[in-house]
Amino acid sequence: MENISAQNISFTDFKLNGFYSLGEWRPFLFIPFFLMFLLSLTANSILLCLIISQKSLHSPMYVLIGLMAVVDLLLPIFFVPNMLFSFLFNWGGISLVGCLIQMFCLHFVGAFQTTLLLWMALDRYFAICRPLYYQKYMEIPNFVKFVVVPVIRNGLLIVTMVSLAGKLTFCVTNVIDHCFCEHMALVQLACGDITINNIIGLSTAFLIPTADCILIAASYVVIFASVFRSGKAQMKAINTCITHLIVISGSLIFALIAFMSYRIRNNFSSSSRVFVSTMYLLFPSCFNPIVYGVRTKEIRQKFLQFISDVEVFPLYNI
Repeated sequence: MENISAQNISFTDFKLNGFYSLGEWRPFLFIPFFLMFLLSLTANSILLCLIISQKSLHSPMYVLIGLMAVVDLLLPIFFVPNMLFSFLFNWGGISLVGCLIQMFCLHFVGAFQTTLLLWMALDRYFAICRPLYYQKYMEIPNFVKFVVVPVIRNGLLIVTMVSLAGKLTFCVTNVIDHCFCEHMALVQLACGDITINNIIGLSTAFLIPTADCILIAASYVVIFASVFRSGKAQMKAINTCITHLIVISGSLIFALIAFMSYRIRNNFSSSSRVFVSTMYLLFPSCFNPIVYGVRTKEIRQKFLQFISDVEVFPLYNI
């Protein structure tokens, strides 16, 4: 790895060089990441097609699961293909503009993972705790009221974070020790004061995923309390809540480790930090659709029915 440094210029072209410490073993990373990418594309596409094609899955809850599948489908597309080419052919070049665009897409779309889980928790709250008001509040015109504020919040914070990163001067090195343009991976290359960038990054992490998780936790406390008071009458409905908790736990663990790795760098090797950051985006995209498919009875039944139809259909043509 060759670092270029200067005091009187600002780099506008960078090289993504994640996992460089693996040396000659680095190209072999193509295999596991390609398989995970293929799994993500296949599983989310199947889930999305099922929800779109089956009218019985057009209720608010399944529409939200479908939107989660869209998020999980887009996130790997933003960075995995470039990462795979980098592993095989050492093609890691990216312009500053391209880096900022990738950063915005990853952080903006990724922010909706917890936001969608918050909307799902809201759906379960009305379905279990306020069933008489479910149709009223879950109708599209009324539900939009709950959507607008988080969308504006996510957009303003991510745009501010990326814009401030774009104004920095990069004169220390043009090598980004990462496989994609993560905010802190780029910002730490600046040769000026990055205090405001750190503050905005921390604020974004607190006001989006952390705030969403706090609200989700509060809603599920109310939901579980309501279910336990009512006995076993609504135990079937709470199964969906458990599914959501499994999904958010997996996402949150990787997100927190990736976030803290930049604040306690002495305890993380370069490759470990890049791996955790990559898994934060790729792991949920691979396994969210599987978790929903296995644990959601209606989706599981529709998928098995679809497989059965595919197997039987050719027999009619013989």
